[in-house]
Amino acid sequence: MAMKIRRSTLIFPVNQRKFIEKAHTRGADAISLDLEDSVPPAEKAGARKLVREAISMVGGGGAEVLVRVNNDPELLYEDIDAAVYPGLSGIHFPKAESAAQIHRLNALIEAKERERGMAPGSVSVSAHIETPLGLLHARSIAQECARLESMGVGPEDYCFSLGVEPSEDGMELLYAVSQVVTICKAMKIRAHGLLGSVAGFRDLKGFEGAALRGRKLGTEGAGCIHPDQVPILHKIFSPSPESVQQAHRVIQAFKEGVEKGTASVNLDGKMVDIPVFERARIILERAEAIEAVERRKAEALAKKFP
Repeated sequence: MAMKIRRSTLIFPVNQRKFIEKAHTRGADAISLDLEDSVPPAEKAGARKLVREAISMVGGGGAEVLVRVNNDPELLYEDIDAAVYPGLSGIHFPKAESAAQIHRLNALIEAKERERGMAPGSVSVSAHIETPLGLLHARSIAQECARLESMGVGPEDYCFSLGVEPSEDGMELLYAVSQVVTICKAMKIRAHGLLGSVAGFRDLKGFEGAALRGRKLGTEGAGCIHPDQVPILHKIFSPSPESVQQAHRVIQAFKEGVEKGTASVNLDGKMVDIPVFERARIILERAEAIEAVERRKAEALAKKFP
């Protein structure tokens, strides 16, 4: 099975047409149409009516299309009813706090997939942990249903729930992000997120630092709120050309060693053994998967703008 890649998820309020019309040109791996925090309560009903058309519009550039729903049970059913149509890649579920929430979400999606002739399980779920209670239940959340494919920490809301201001180095998020990454790796789902804030979209240097700290903890992508942040996420969450070149050398050296009867060889004064070989193999696998994502987006844009 090919490695799944989602380095960037660009979040737009679905009721802001000027953003939606250009979303497919922004180069993000995924676009999340927001029905939650960026849509005022009085506007939510109207925003739901825009979702189906927006799915096809923002997907025109080959990005995955998500919808960020409200986790309030009184709003969730109508959000899912508005969102689950052909062309939807996944549901972005915020403020996840229990496996029971994911169980209900799964049932709602499943019913709409059947009703609308969509393949069972075709709509994935990405859960965001944004409270200490959610963090305590993160393991059971990750285990609840097969369609849950990624999990991350929402920095702004998590800081709010702690009663602290987001800091420049994001250290108040270190425990939560580390916990979620560990759970994701154990459950074999993708870990997303930053060690820092996404709100200061003009501070691109600070955003890059937050993304880099997240990657060093094991995250594989993150959300963002401005198109200028997308290239930064792609840079941070893609293997560098130098690392790809070195990975090829490591694999070649290891294979030559195996042919000679040893699984531990010297390369540039450093030992190359099975773990080093496996890391190199994963770097190449990720680089190939990223190339496939970029081809998918380029081909989609070429069809839209021949």
